[in-house]
Amino acid sequence: MHFLDQAKIFVKSGAGGAGAVSFRREKFIEYGGPDGGNGGKGGDIVFEAVGGLNTLIDFRYTQHFKAERGHGGSGSNCTGAGGEDLVIKVPVGTQILADDEERSLLADLTRVGERVLFLRGGDGGRGNASYKTSTNRAPRQHTPGWPAQEMSVWLRLKLLADAGLVGLPNAGKSTFINAVTNAQAKVGAYAFTTTRPQLGVVRHHAREFVVADIPGLIEGAAEGAGIGDRFLGHIERCRVLLHLVDANDEDVATSYRIVRDELDAYGAGLTDKPVVVALNKIDTLDDELIAALMAELEEASGAEVFALSGAAGIGLDPILDRLLEAIGPEGTPVDETDEGEDPIEWSPL
Repeated sequence: MHFLDQAKIFVKSGAGGAGAVSFRREKFIEYGGPDGGNGGKGGDIVFEAVGGLNTLIDFRYTQHFKAERGHGGSGSNCTGAGGEDLVIKVPVGTQILADDEERSLLADLTRVGERVLFLRGGDGGRGNASYKTSTNRAPRQHTPGWPAQEMSVWLRLKLLADAGLVGLPNAGKSTFINAVTNAQAKVGAYAFTTTRPQLGVVRHHAREFVVADIPGLIEGAAEGAGIGDRFLGHIERCRVLLHLVDANDEDVATSYRIVRDELDAYGAGLTDKPVVVALNKIDTLDDELIAALMAELEEASGAEVFALSGAAGIGLDPILDRLLEAIGPEGTPVDETDEGEDPIEWSPL
């Protein structure tokens, strides 16, 4: 399945049905009169976050969503049927943004089953029976249904994870996530092996938490170099970042600073998150050199540095212990089974 984290769609609720103009005419019935019913309400546009989805690829092929309009009223005081609501299912972590220069945030769906009533359908029009008064015994006026609401919006997916992996390309992030989770990320001896975010579930000390791996950052990523920084949004919600530095780099301190500078240029509070720094691929070096590199990296980062090797499985437990400590007692729910909530009576229009 292809990964897509942004999509523009057009949504339109259903218009209300028109009221009817009708008069009662029955044989042997002395008094007739108006009996035109009201029109039915149009369908609403509802967004719902569902489990099992981690991409917006479906919205590449379907961009227009229109709810059913209300049916018109009829004689015998029959109210028209209401239009069926249109429920648009999106992955958990989807944000709904206005199609303007500011991309204003309209809704943020962060829990399985969360629903938001986005556009309300138009009310039905009045039939002529509702206009009958003591002085107006045979009204012929009626009203059409209220018009639908419509707008174009952007959907932006920010994956929900407890820990996010950052580092230069080929720092061993994919190897690490494969070693500690059930993910099957692509691994290769070349830059940008990871071209889209990956999620994996870690099971450690009878607990579970979610790890997100994003494509590597290079110097100038904030200006679009390499894959750029467009995937950094997927770690904005993470509680802790794991910064992996390749022990085979010529200058591990410089490698560390490059990534930190790009996180700072991106903003969104990424540099304020707790960070665990680790020197990766230590299985290729001797103990003396590892100690020297760790000291250099500690001086550059001002934090404790862990030594590990994802490929050889060295030093994984201390890293996972530290991540659990930073995540806290409650992580991202892995298996939600709630049935969701009723739509919230809210509309951006």
